[in-house]
Amino acid sequence: MIQVFSASWALFLGMFLLMIGNGLQGTLLGLRGEMEGFSTFELSVVMSAYFVGFLGGSAYTPKLIARVGHVRVFAALGSMVSAILILYPALAEPWAWVIGRVIIGFCFCGVYITAESWLNDASDNAHRGQALSIYLIVQMAGIVFAQYLVTVADIGGYVLFIISSVVVSLAFAPVLLSAGKSPDFSATKRMKVKDLIAASPLACVGMFLVGGIFAAQFGMSAVYGQRVGLTVQQISFFISTIYISALVLQFPIGWLSDRIDRRILIIGLGVVGGGSALVAYVSGGAYWAILVSGAVVGGTSNPMYALLIAYVNDYLDREDMAAASGGLLMVNGLGAIGGPIILGYMMDGFGPGGYWLFVSVVMFAIGVYAAYRMTRRDRSAEEFESVPYQPIPATSTTVLAEVAQEVYIEAEEEVLAEAPEDAEDADGSPELAQETTDK
Repeated sequence: MIQVFSASWALFLGMFLLMIGNGLQGTLLGLRGEMEGFSTFELSVVMSAYFVGFLGGSAYTPKLIARVGHVRVFAALGSMVSAILILYPALAEPWAWVIGRVIIGFCFCGVYITAESWLNDASDNAHRGQALSIYLIVQMAGIVFAQYLVTVADIGGYVLFIISSVVVSLAFAPVLLSAGKSPDFSATKRMKVKDLIAASPLACVGMFLVGGIFAAQFGMSAVYGQRVGLTVQQISFFISTIYISALVLQFPIGWLSDRIDRRILIIGLGVVGGGSALVAYVSGGAYWAILVSGAVVGGTSNPMYALLIAYVNDYLDREDMAAASGGLLMVNGLGAIGGPIILGYMMDGFGPGGYWLFVSVVMFAIGVYAAYRMTRRDRSAEEFESVPYQPIPATSTTVLAEVAQEVYIEAEEEVLAEAPEDAEDADGSPELAQETTDK
């Protein structure tokens, strides 16, 4: 892992700075919007708009890259992000913020796709899995660090918006200066939704619902904190716990998913996350319950993104994995667009506690549907270890999903290549080696 980091440290540094800027603007807009007197519905539309842009960027950025190249796309989109971050406080109107969020979502998606293309090109086959793990850590660390920057200046002024803009601008330097030639890039076609549903209804439904939860955490947590009466420092710590636990629990959940039926794990995560959110709802806004529930929900919902991708891959041929991931990302994006808006309605109808009620209902729904699918589809023991889990951040793009698919396939090939040798070494029987390979 040290070798991977030393070879691509500039890219990781640039992505760390980008995530600081993105994480800061997400929380800051919720806090500033409350101060400006935006309604809950207006804020929910503002937060949803980011994912509209992100989904559009996922579809259109590959065409931009093919037309003008990685460097120009990265520089142009990054400059637009920096400019919009400065304009937010100058145009403190819901309509302006909605437009800004659509544009900034598009730009961040394009920036991620470009940077992840360089990262993929810089990683050889033997180290792609480690690069994915470092990338996940860098992304989560950037978001967590951003929450503490919220406390360094008045949310009613310009300073925090300037800091966010400057950090994003500084992110260009290490990425552009370290990037070599433009890597080969071709956009993978997405698998049609009907084909995804045929392969795994659970993965499709789960991805849609997980998208709603992630959007709620990323966009509306600060709004909830303001409505329930938390201080800026308390809100900062609350949001940090969500992402810290998401990072910490990725790896043990991944380890467990390779050893048991993944549907059982999905049921468990849904029940635990939903139950924890319900505790926070009935507690009436007690800070201890908010922190504990934030940590549990973050740690159970975020890893489910990668878990569902691994699950659907169990039923796919290798050549279909990348296309399936692209389709699932689109389904996830649609859920992320609808999540904040539904949450806004629930917070209007049930008060601030509607935040937790929304999360609880969605998490329980994932668990219940996974239990239902277990009654509809048999899963043999041999399939449990067919595709290894790979940690993928919920903000991943099609490029990162394809990198993960390469790691999946390479890991499976290594197992198949080693199995006959191990089996023959055990008793010298070629027949036993063939039997092991077949399994």
